[in-house]
Amino acid sequence: MIVGAARGAASERRPILIVTGLPQEARIAAGPGMKVVCSSSAPQQLRGLLRTLDPSGVRGIVSFGVAGGLDPSLRPGDVVVATEVVAGESRWRTASALTRDLAATPGLDRTRMIDGVLAGSETIVVTAVGKAELRWCTGAAAVDMESHIAADYASANRLPFAALRVIADPATRTLPAIALDAIDPDGRINPWKVLRGVARRPHVIPDLLRVARDFNRAIAGLRGCRSLLFAGAGQGLVAADL
Repeated sequence: MIVGAARGAASERRPILIVTGLPQEARIAAGPGMKVVCSSSAPQQLRGLLRTLDPSGVRGIVSFGVAGGLDPSLRPGDVVVATEVVAGESRWRTASALTRDLAATPGLDRTRMIDGVLAGSETIVVTAVGKAELRWCTGAAAVDMESHIAADYASANRLPFAALRVIADPATRTLPAIALDAIDPDGRINPWKVLRGVARRPHVIPDLLRVARDFNRAIAGLRGCRSLLFAGAGQGLVAADL
């Protein structure tokens, strides 16, 4: 009994691995009981980072960040808690949908939350047509570039997995090329590239402002979900499900 209790205590001391794609997401997730990795929006880089980790050093994995909407009814700031992740022919079930507990979480009572499928993509899905096609093929509510990699790693190492994503751009939007061109390899927006692009194509300014507004709304929504990771000093909602 004492040995079993000691093993259980040791397990609880292991951190949860939080997988993010952007530096902003990583900063939100960082804290006690969390080990955070950031892909900088580079799937192969994320795979390389995960290969360097000892899976026995964590007790579960959570994909945490923003996502592109595939369900046309979703708006920026809406929260998707994954029931499943799909990429190509592969599918991974999550540890729990978390929906019941999410609905009761303080501070999220005015946030729209759904449980649904997340699609994984190796590249940013740019166009509204591309999002519609992915929705038709997968039935997914949203898409991101990290959840499928995190889910595959969790499955290969027999670790519980969960994913929470906040919509940053709706299914009906085609992202302006200038916004994509301005993303540096570390996932940050290069303001000089934005200025040069605007100088050449000033008509895209309204579109850029909408993208920036909705991204900020998603980041604010993600901060609102932070308590799911941290309640009870690392024994929060997600931690409990893992």
